[in-house]
Amino acid sequence: MAASSRLIAMLRSARAVAVLTGAGVSAESGVPTFRGENGLWRKFRPEELANFEAFIRNPQLVWEWYKERKRVIQRIQPNPGHIALAELEKLFPDFSITTQNIDNLHRRAGSKKVFELHGNIERNYCVQCRADVSNEKVLQTDDVPRCEKCGGLIRPDVVWFGELLPSDEWESAETAARHADVYFSIGTSAIVYPAASLPLIAKRAGAFLVEINPEETALTPGADEFIEGNSGAVLPQIVEALKTK
Repeated sequence: MAASSRLIAMLRSARAVAVLTGAGVSAESGVPTFRGENGLWRKFRPEELANFEAFIRNPQLVWEWYKERKRVIQRIQPNPGHIALAELEKLFPDFSITTQNIDNLHRRAGSKKVFELHGNIERNYCVQCRADVSNEKVLQTDDVPRCEKCGGLIRPDVVWFGELLPSDEWESAETAARHADVYFSIGTSAIVYPAASLPLIAKRAGAFLVEINPEETALTPGADEFIEGNSGAVLPQIVEALKTK
């Protein structure tokens, strides 16, 4: 399904555009989702891998899983949806992406203003002194990585179950939602809070709310426009329409 002429007109006159992306966008690149038929949690229970207590209890198990996950994501490339969003950023004075994904594909596609609610799997830090540690260092060893400065355990810079979202990223995402003329919700189930509240915040603040998804969600009835389809097919069409006089 293509974007309506109304949406294109709204975008032509918009100054601020904000986007929320979920697992569906990354899935188009081949990143396994957490839920669904091939979801990551079909093989492991979340409590075994994705919380701090489990990490302290068995860092070797957690790191074996995350190193494999890092290597999988290193081999994956941004898809046309990621690239189209990076192109859209160039067309508006104020454009931002808030993502629930941790794969860094938005930045690798060229997007500059990205708020990462759940962290970034390509970053790591020491739990003791908070020093940043590169992916290269982490992947060089089969052992549990430790900080060269203080000897503390290194962990992936992702938000685990039971942890709060990074406050600065959330505040930026919320501000973007409140100031958006047009707000896109793309490839997300719209059921994981607090991220799922962002489109509603934008709508209440007066934004034109657009949902792009292969199927309807809980958000669909409240959207001003629902475009059925994958982001990799829909977003390049929107970019092309905006560039066509």
